[in-house]
Amino acid sequence: MSARDWIEKDFYRELGVSSEASADEIKKSYRKLARELHPDANPGDAKAEARFKAVSEAYGVLSDPAKRKQYDEARRLFAGGGGFPGSGGFGSGGFDVNDLFGRAAQGTGGGGLGDLLGGLFNRRGGGAAGSPTRPRRGEDVETDVRIDFTEAVKGATVPLRLSSPAACTTCGGSGAKPGTTPHTCATCSGSGLVTRSQGAFAFSEPCRDCRGTGRIIDDPCPECGGDGVSTRTRTLTVRIPSGVADGQRIRLAGQGEPGRNGGPSGDLFVRVHVNPHSLFGRQGNDLTLKVPMTFSELALGTTLTVPTLDGKVTLKVPAGTSSGRVMRARGKGITKRDGTSGDLLITLEVAVPNALSSEAREALEEYAAVTVDHDPRGDLNALLEGR
Repeated sequence: MSARDWIEKDFYRELGVSSEASADEIKKSYRKLARELHPDANPGDAKAEARFKAVSEAYGVLSDPAKRKQYDEARRLFAGGGGFPGSGGFGSGGFDVNDLFGRAAQGTGGGGLGDLLGGLFNRRGGGAAGSPTRPRRGEDVETDVRIDFTEAVKGATVPLRLSSPAACTTCGGSGAKPGTTPHTCATCSGSGLVTRSQGAFAFSEPCRDCRGTGRIIDDPCPECGGDGVSTRTRTLTVRIPSGVADGQRIRLAGQGEPGRNGGPSGDLFVRVHVNPHSLFGRQGNDLTLKVPMTFSELALGTTLTVPTLDGKVTLKVPAGTSSGRVMRARGKGITKRDGTSGDLLITLEVAVPNALSSEAREALEEYAAVTVDHDPRGDLNALLEGR
């Protein structure tokens, strides 16, 4: 992309956020738009696919603090597209804005605007390290997967269907038609830059013949059109580790977008969403379970058998146990990475029946009569009476 293309594009408007938006606001807006415009959600919709690419391009700049800063500075410098005073705007009879991103003027000993703004395109005046033909790492990709509670506790292997940019399978990423090979651009000698004079100064700009790539492709690949990258659907197998938490991200190295000019691929981040369980809850590496009990079971004591995620466990409930007590079944929780396991925390709660038979009511009334001297609210009543 040329300097003019970058500056004239409003990436903030593309994402629907203000120029003062925080990183979280930018990320939230991108995710929403990416879900709505994703090719999988809009099969055959060329307009949605174009918007998806534009949104991804905007996020690629605004999500990177360094790129965003350079982009904002460049837009402020050329606010309104006016260029230099008297220049007539962008490339209209005066300085071409692309000239300003060139290397240092020859023989001046200083970098000028070329050095000041060259970082916007990852290159510095006179430096080979910033060449547009240097290897560039691919962008990271993020997707979501939803699993059951039991799978999160024990771990699982799930297939993941992903539509994203990837190295073209037809040309292997070279951009050239199979059986042909790109050759070095004669205009720029493979550097991707050409230098031209502007009065007493010399300015560099991306080579127009090779579009800054340093290579000429005579016969472009019919699938990717010479880009070496195409959007394709692929299926990956993702190993979900045991104990993964809801919202946690899993990193798959090298499974993101392919790099450019031989650079490494980006990473794929899989965000895990866990469906809640009908009975069990979770506190860190401990599982939780609420068990309804009768008053007589807590008052007289009992032997209690409860389910776990992989079987059952039997506990002895002592006589006189209060409602709300938490009992612990050790080692019946979530297995940690070091091999140790959390516990199952069992909360005992009195279940009051909605209706009573005449026999049950009579028995309870008799019980109330013989326990009339026992006042469980004695301290509260004393406070109410001011004692």
